Amino acid sequence: MKNLLDYLKDFFSLFFPDLCAACGRNLFKNETIICTHCTYNLPYTNFHRDPLNKMARQIWGRFPFEQAIAFVYFQKGNKVQNLMHQLKYNKKPEVGIKLGELYARQLMRTEAWQKADLIIPVPLHPKRLKKRGYNQSEQIAKGLASVLKLPVSTQQLVRRENIESQTKKSRFTRYENLTEAFSVKDPSELIDKHVLLVDDVMTTGATMEACSIE
Repeated sequence: MKNLLDYLKDFFSLFFPDLCAACGRNLFKNETIICTHCTYNLPYTNFHRDPLNKMARQIWGRFPFEQAIAFVYFQKGNKVQNLMHQLKYNKKPEVGIKLGELYARQLMRTEAWQKADLIIPVPLHPKRLKKRGYNQSEQIAKGLASVLKLPVSTQQLVRRENIESQTKKSRFTRYENLTEAFSVKDPSELIDKHVLLVDDVMTTGATMEACSIE
């Protein structure tokens, strides 16, 4: 039997329906953030099943890492772009948490990703963090952590420089801009730690490289 709260939720949903962050359609009662149809039909990479995936090959030799993976393919006009737009520009941090949870459920099936000791999201500069209100990579990390049962560290890796958008920069320019953008507060705290480094979007890999080298 429904209680009063359930009736109120149903009433408000008639006038203010929750919408899927990927396709914009109304969510059903048991759906949250992303509808079931979109959840099953996102362009998944399945890189976690292939240590020799093309993302890993793209950054081989640039810095030491055990595995490199991406959750979904980003293309202009696809549902992933809609999700990232909601996360980064429409004040929807819950989208990042949802994506992290979905990915973590995939990673739980692979042994390699059960070795991580902690998760570190790529930090935002304090000025940009203040403007946006949250770090989108940290939201993804929170979703991962809630399923993988790992701690999230937001204090060790620090962004020193407020770099402008790197979207249209070449790989070399991105690297030049980012070489001194990050610092580690206490490197001794990360010795012998298996770190899962999380960023929201990977293009050339310059940001991940700068963080890892630091």
